[in-house]
Amino acid sequence: MKLVYMDNNATTAVRSEVFSAMAPMLGEAYGNPSSVHWAGRRARAALDTARLHVAALLGAKDREIIFTAGGSEADNTAIKGAYWASKKKGRHIITTAVEHPAVLEACRDLEKNHGAEVTYLPVKPDGTLPVDYVEGALRDDTILVSVMYANNETGVIFPIKEIARVLRKRGILFHTDAVQVVGKLPVNVDDLGVDMLSLSGHKLYAPKGVGALYVRTGVKLERLLSGGHQERNRRAGTENMPGIVALGEAARLAAIEVAGEYEHSRALRDRLEKGLLTSVPHSRLNGNPATRLPNTSNISFEYIEGEGILLSLDMEGVAASSGSACTSGSLDPSHVLLAMGLSHEDAHGSVRFSLGRENTEEDVDIVLAVLPGIVERLRAMSPLYNRDPGERPAMKYEELACDLHGHGHDEN
Repeated sequence: MKLVYMDNNATTAVRSEVFSAMAPMLGEAYGNPSSVHWAGRRARAALDTARLHVAALLGAKDREIIFTAGGSEADNTAIKGAYWASKKKGRHIITTAVEHPAVLEACRDLEKNHGAEVTYLPVKPDGTLPVDYVEGALRDDTILVSVMYANNETGVIFPIKEIARVLRKRGILFHTDAVQVVGKLPVNVDDLGVDMLSLSGHKLYAPKGVGALYVRTGVKLERLLSGGHQERNRRAGTENMPGIVALGEAARLAAIEVAGEYEHSRALRDRLEKGLLTSVPHSRLNGNPATRLPNTSNISFEYIEGEGILLSLDMEGVAASSGSACTSGSLDPSHVLLAMGLSHEDAHGSVRFSLGRENTEEDVDIVLAVLPGIVERLRAMSPLYNRDPGERPAMKYEELACDLHGHGHDEN
């Protein structure tokens, strides 16, 4: 049985080049980069090089990069650090109802324990966020807006550049969680106009446990971790040198390969969607098909549970997911899909396929060969399906849109 992995938005496999780059940091290059002797200087040189690679991928300055333990820490540092540094100016934060839990829970913590007032913006049924939703929520005491660059469950891309223009006129800090975007689309922080941007190594073919936060020069943050002077006194703790070097190498490779990866993923995604939406009745795509990541497809299969589909796929050697890996242990339906207006039943019957650089047409064809039969078998056992008085035709692939091709890398 060939194993097929289509859960790359949850995590990616560490690239061989990345593993090779980090390996010396676990062996002969074991020094602490804060030490002044030869071993420390070797580590410091590797740390500086990694920072340059991450900065180059984002179009940033190296001094604007803070290494963290992952995307969640980067999000928390941006949101809590900015709030604590600016709360004398105001206590109002704006975010969206479809953010990653790292953003939502950081905001809820500030609400519950630190006096913040948070507005959670809705999205449209296709998962998009109009700029005027943000503009209409602004108040005189708004100090921070945090809007993800692209949604981790649907892949829908938000208009970050346009939002940044609105906020810049008001002098309001803007953070974007770009964990799912970096490496899939070209990213330039000056072009976007954001003040802070989060990324995570393990979504970029580096290991888990390392990430980074871009902080524009001049932005004031209170640090979350107190202690030593590391990261220009912005994040205490001896640096995770194997992870940081791995992230640097992954960033270097991504800067070279992003355009090719975009086309590769999009072609496979379109092949997968066309096959599923034309062969499986009562299936539909969740999210705007025109403004989304090239690798992500979220499809609802009516009358059955997504968990049943995933377990059956797993038995066929196919790995997919029902949404964010950070919430997949919950029995609740996806908060993202509910915010888009899906019923609890349709949200429960949704599956996310997220493709990566290792996926092939053969992988897609395996899914197309096994999934229709899985859906048919599960529906045969479903009282919801058997109680339905009539049959509706499957959604035609052509009805989706909106040419899935021809859209540039930066709709924003």
